Amino acid sequence: MRYLLSSALLALSLQAFAQTPAKNYKEVGNANPISAAVFCADPTAIDYNGRLYVYGTNDHQQFRANGKTGSNGYGNIKSLVVFSTDDMVNWTFHGTIDVGKVCGSWCGQSWAPSAVWRKNAAGQDEFFIYFANGGGSVGVIKASSPIGPWKSPLSNALIRHGMAGVDPCNWVFDPGVVIDENGTGWIAFGGGDPQPTGSKLMPGNSRIAKLRSSMIALDGAAVNMPAPYMFEASELNIMNGRFVFTFNTSWSDRDEWSKYAKRGSYPAPSSCSMCYMVSDTPLDPDSWEYRGEYVPNEGNFGMGWGNNHTHLHKYEGNYYLFYHSTLLESAMNTGASGFRSIGVNKATVNESTQKISKMTLTKGGVTQIRNMNPYELQQAETMATCGGVIYENFTNISKVPNYSTLGNDAQKNLQVKMEANAWTMVRKVDFGTEQAASFMLRAKGKGKLEIRLDKISTKPAATLDFSSTTMLDHTLELDTTAFKGVHNVYFLFTAAENVFFDAWRFTQTDPAGIETVAAKPVRFTRSYDLMGRKLDQGSARRGLVIEQFVDENGNIQSRKRIR
Repeated sequence: MRYLLSSALLALSLQAFAQTPAKNYKEVGNANPISAAVFCADPTAIDYNGRLYVYGTNDHQQFRANGKTGSNGYGNIKSLVVFSTDDMVNWTFHGTIDVGKVCGSWCGQSWAPSAVWRKNAAGQDEFFIYFANGGGSVGVIKASSPIGPWKSPLSNALIRHGMAGVDPCNWVFDPGVVIDENGTGWIAFGGGDPQPTGSKLMPGNSRIAKLRSSMIALDGAAVNMPAPYMFEASELNIMNGRFVFTFNTSWSDRDEWSKYAKRGSYPAPSSCSMCYMVSDTPLDPDSWEYRGEYVPNEGNFGMGWGNNHTHLHKYEGNYYLFYHSTLLESAMNTGASGFRSIGVNKATVNESTQKISKMTLTKGGVTQIRNMNPYELQQAETMATCGGVIYENFTNISKVPNYSTLGNDAQKNLQVKMEANAWTMVRKVDFGTEQAASFMLRAKGKGKLEIRLDKISTKPAATLDFSSTTMLDHTLELDTTAFKGVHNVYFLFTAAENVFFDAWRFTQTDPAGIETVAAKPVRFTRSYDLMGRKLDQGSARRGLVIEQFVDENGNIQSRKRIR
């Protein structure tokens, strides 16, 4: 009897342990880093059709190559990551761009991207990403959408040693690109220790050049920019018609600061800080005005990284500063070192004077600028934070084997493998005043999903058991009183056997009590009663029916609907 009782208690204990949600490495209330699952760095951004796309160095590729230990040596990084958002806190991971595969044998690494887009003379959208091929050259890839597919327009690097104005430059890397108000492209690059003819104060490794109308060739020689203590991380912005060049300073002592004639009233910048300069005529070295430091060394703020790479971007009327830190690495505490994560904070910028106010980088990050709509199809890879989900769990639904060596080239649709007790969370989901009537989970495998509101520790607001060997829409009628107003929503898989999570959507009940489904383009819709009998298009039947349709991804789906 004692043995049976002990066994029962052990079983209950194991069951309770099994129901503990997986650990997360990004605090629920914080917006930084933007991903709780992917190591990435050196951010750049574009905004397109209402969404903000952020690209970065894929540190996670090196993390995997290292066996998830040791230090980040960068040598195995041949890909970039892609995220997007329209609210600044819920980020969609679009996978990776396998730059090494796209560019071929001449490309050894891909670091520190800089992205721009434009409409060409034919009115077509063109997207360009410039990247550092290690420290020896700068490459470029091109696409007709922000997530590709990407192609190499050249058979070699865009910028390399031996080109006019490039040498002497220790590191031909870290491109920063901007398109001015006349449609002309410009590129800054360079970095490293001082040249023999330079000094700690003026290393002589900073370059800027004009791009031809094709955006894939230099238009004339590169020119040196006299950037004090410049070490790396070139970026360019245009403000009120003026060029704003930002860069990261070196670790050198500042003994020579008093010799800098253009220092004005600015104190010497701290080591590894972010500084900036302004010019009307960027190819004239004497035209550049030093404006001081706008981000002191972030180690001062407990962000856990010595040097940085920032990108200043204006989105929906506000400026944001993207950067990297080792917040995620520190939280994971695996013993690995130097694996970075992208963060973002709001910036204060006066465009008319090109003044960038000094910033403090924070874990809290930015404020959400709009609520999420649960009645639109949302991808599983969109989240504010998560637990039990890592980079390797993001996979393509349909792979393109001739493109990808990592298994998840950037595209519109990924899926997420969910283990038991893994979860994702989206912030500020607005169910409105009329409540949600049903929920659709697009997934395959066998599992149990619990939807929890506001805190993961609360009891489930809805539970869905599902089982399918293919990707299907699994629907659930809801207790409408629970899904009303604005909530943080957790998707906790308390049981999971080979579960892949693709997408989700709620269906709303209007004041008349009729479910409404967000309009999506479909090729056909067929209706059946609950016995599976097909209903004519003009059928007067009302009540619960089953609809079969082709979704936006071309897959045949089914759903229950009240009509």
